[in-house]
Amino acid sequence: MRRAAAIAAMMLAGSGGASAVSPPVVNQAVIDGDTMPAKLSAFGLFLDNDPKRPVKALAYDLRTPLFSDYADKARFIMLPVGQQARVGADGRLQFPVGTVLVKSFGWASVNGGRPVETRLLIHRASGWVALPYVWDADGRDATLKVAGTRIPVTFNRADGTAQTISYAVPNKNQCKDCHSENGALVPIGPKAANLILDARLAQQHITNWTLPKELMPRWDDPKSGSLNGRARAYLDANCAHCHNPSGSASNSGLFLGHDITDTKALGIGKRPVAAGRGSGGREFAIAPGNPDASIMIYRLESTEPGIAMPEVGRGSVHREGADLLRQWIAAMEKVAH
Repeated sequence: MRRAAAIAAMMLAGSGGASAVSPPVVNQAVIDGDTMPAKLSAFGLFLDNDPKRPVKALAYDLRTPLFSDYADKARFIMLPVGQQARVGADGRLQFPVGTVLVKSFGWASVNGGRPVETRLLIHRASGWVALPYVWDADGRDATLKVAGTRIPVTFNRADGTAQTISYAVPNKNQCKDCHSENGALVPIGPKAANLILDARLAQQHITNWTLPKELMPRWDDPKSGSLNGRARAYLDANCAHCHNPSGSASNSGLFLGHDITDTKALGIGKRPVAAGRGSGGREFAIAPGNPDASIMIYRLESTEPGIAMPEVGRGSVHREGADLLRQWIAAMEKVAH
C-alpha cells in the first residue's frame, strides 16, 4: 500500500513538472474516435511515451484496492481540456466524454520496475471502451491485446520470497464482466470514499470535490477501522463490482458492497442459489464463527478455474486478504441456521 501511494506521488510530480516545460501531446481525436490503435503511443498519454510521465493527469490511489497478483499499480485520470469530473450522489466519480482512465501494472522486481501492462478505460460518445496494452520487451511502447494474453512473471513478495505466476491480461469481454452495470461497461474503482488524492489537484479536476466525512477503511491498517469495517472494505473492492444488484453476479443474491446492511444478502448464513463444485461441499456463503465451513473462504483460497473468486484478475491467492476475512468470520457469533 505504501509503495502504491509512492508510485502515485511520483506520477503526480512527473505530471506537474514535465507538463510545465513540454507541450501536451494527448491525441484527443484518437481518444474520441472509434478506433482501437494497435499501439498505446497513438493516444499520446505520456511524455516521451514514458508511463511514469503522464501528460496533465490527475494521479490517484485507493485506500483499499483490488488485489491483482501483488502487482503495484499506478492510476491516473486524463480529462479532456477544459472539462472536469464530478462526484455523483452515490459517491462515484462521473466523467465527461473524452476521459481516459489509465492503470498500469508492474512489480518492483520485474523489468526494473517498468510496467508489464497498461489498461485504458475510455469514455466515448457511444459509451465506455476497455483496451488492454502489454508493454513491448524494449519498454518503448505497448501493444493492444484485444483477445488477452498470459505473461509468465516471477516477482519478489514483501517477505523476499520469489513467486512465479501466469499473469493474465484480460480480453475485452472479461473487462466487461467486472466493469458491468446493468449490462453496460462502467468504471468501478473511483469512489470518493475510497480515493487518495492530492487535495489541490482534486479541486482543480473535480467540480464538487470535498473530502467525504466517512472514508473507507484501509483493509491492511487496523488503525483505520474495525475488523468488520476493514473486511467489508476488502469485499467492496474485490467482490462488489460483480456482487451487487446491477452487477454481473446479481443473480447470486450475494451483495458485498460496503453499504449493505442485510446480513443474508451479505452471505451470513446464506445458502448458494446454485450449489456446485464451487461450493466445495459447504452449505453457506459465510458460516458464522467457522471460516473453514464458508464457501467464501474456499473460493478465495483457490486458484482453480470454476472455483476461484474473483473469476478473473488473479492467478495467485491473496493470503493476507483471505486471512483478514478468516478473522472476520471467526469473530462472528455462531447462530442457528
